[in-house]
Amino acid sequence: MQFSRILPLAVLFPMALPLVAQSAPITLTVDLTDAPRKILHATETIPVQPGSLTLVYPEWIPGEHGPTGPIINQAGFIITTPLGEPVKWERDLVDMYSYHITVPADVHELHIKMDFLAMAGANFTAGGSTSANLALLSWNTLLVYPLNGDIAHTNASEIMVTPSIIIPNGWKFGTALEPNGSPTSFKTVSLEQLVDSPVLAGRWFREIDLAPEITPKHYLDLAGDGPEDVLLSQEHIDNFSRLVRETGALYKSRHYGSYHFLVTLSDQVAHFGLEHHQSSDDRVPEKTFVDDNQFIAEGLLLPHEFTHSWNGKYRRPAGLATQNYQEPMKGDLLWVYEGLTEYLGDVLAARCGIWAPSVYRDRLATIAGYLNDARPGRTWRDMQDTASDAQILYAAGGPYDNLRRNTDYYDEGELLWLEVDSTIRAKSNGKKTLNDFVAAFHGLGGNTGPKVVPYSFDDVVKGLNAVAPMDWATFLRKRLDSNEFHAPEVEGINALSGYKLTYSDKPNYWSQLEESQSNGINARWSLGFSAGSTGEIGDVIIDSPAYKAGLAPNFVIVAVNGRAFQPALLRQAIKDAVGSGPAIELIVANTGYYKVIKLDYHGGERYPQFERVDNVPARLDDILQPMAK
Repeated sequence: MQFSRILPLAVLFPMALPLVAQSAPITLTVDLTDAPRKILHATETIPVQPGSLTLVYPEWIPGEHGPTGPIINQAGFIITTPLGEPVKWERDLVDMYSYHITVPADVHELHIKMDFLAMAGANFTAGGSTSANLALLSWNTLLVYPLNGDIAHTNASEIMVTPSIIIPNGWKFGTALEPNGSPTSFKTVSLEQLVDSPVLAGRWFREIDLAPEITPKHYLDLAGDGPEDVLLSQEHIDNFSRLVRETGALYKSRHYGSYHFLVTLSDQVAHFGLEHHQSSDDRVPEKTFVDDNQFIAEGLLLPHEFTHSWNGKYRRPAGLATQNYQEPMKGDLLWVYEGLTEYLGDVLAARCGIWAPSVYRDRLATIAGYLNDARPGRTWRDMQDTASDAQILYAAGGPYDNLRRNTDYYDEGELLWLEVDSTIRAKSNGKKTLNDFVAAFHGLGGNTGPKVVPYSFDDVVKGLNAVAPMDWATFLRKRLDSNEFHAPEVEGINALSGYKLTYSDKPNYWSQLEESQSNGINARWSLGFSAGSTGEIGDVIIDSPAYKAGLAPNFVIVAVNGRAFQPALLRQAIKDAVGSGPAIELIVANTGYYKVIKLDYHGGERYPQFERVDNVPARLDDILQPMAK
């Protein structure tokens, strides 16, 4: 991944190249028939003028928060004239996403062939999701577009494209693009809207109308590895219909012509979500909709990505509202873009019934426990820097992440916005809430088509002051810039939400769910580490009992108190050591070497939970109440 680079001369001296208006739409056809073999094909025709031209492959993909355009998986890139004569391209020696060519005299269009190797690579990307029976097409993976002289004068909203697809026999598909004559040919749209409109196709495909009484229309489009994967219950369909209704009640607006939840149910693809204006790309394990525990574990995803249609796509931080896919993005307001979305998405999951209120509180307690007591990296990297450095940190994580911190603007951002909501409710005696801010800020202008309305830090402060006047700038900066060991938001939540963070020797539901998903043990708040089913240690909290005893990530626990490792044995050893019990003895392996480590810890198991505070109004309970009639 390229994170810092010297800009090409075309950027440094933008007037050195002529500006060229687009004479006709680009045409782009993507062939998915080889998707089961993990290779996609594209043909593209670009109107041009003779002379020097620079074509670029999309690098900065909206929602991915970094230069993640998967150019490493581009292949078969061939340019010809209409007569089939080859046109030689030359890659820029600094900007690897740029191709310089000379268009021959009397040539007014170029024909391009390109393949995309749909293999999961090292970089996080929305590309690369296919299996034997499904494919998710992200258009940015299979196109190039011309610079209008240079990057500064190139606007993706002004480049028009006429797209179409070819799918395997027997497959169906869903997309927010509108058909044009044939089902697999689409109306001409801007490049911006095309990249923002993925296509989900599959053999086992199902489309479900949600909240049918609501306009614009909403669809749940499912593609699974097998026919049983798309047979979700009526109860879950009702959950998603309520989600549609709850968003209308919350945001008081909709900024799309129709909306498609594109849900890939597969164990053969990367699992994540990516927001779009009129759809969401939601990739979850194969049995998510037929396994109740898996459904709850993934319960945030659709509410989160749906919320981004308002918070992230329509209202967007100015630093992320770039005009093309080569201009670097600035992530300093990701604590709003992602943090507020994480908060609202979780709240919506409870309001629409995906989660019971107790499940929401247990998940929140787990997040608060991590950020408050198991994140020593807070003492050197504040939340603001996790957002500002997102393009580097987004793909980080893993061992010692408690010291590094990566995407904490999500989880700590959620705590921040819960504190903001609780503060507004407390100051106004319940007459005002964050719902009022959201309705005004994200509903600005009422119902609209998809467009971008940028905002700044000052705009956020102004919007909060319009709901509950106070010094919000200082309030926010104190938390964003804090290097305290404990998360400052937790103190505010404890004081105002009606619940406080405490610890118990019994795991809450979310802790049990996490352990059942990994088949391991989470002892972060006791010993200071987690371990998988075979004893491999994940993260080790700096200065925890485990760290002080000499444990480190990727060590493998071979035995607990003389017996072959099992998570249950380690859990029992923690219980046996309580008070004056024996120290826990581990045999661990480290790159082929073995040693004995003793953990002189006697505090028992510890798991976070939220405990009701009787003398404070239950504002958190009020927050979770459904809004839709």
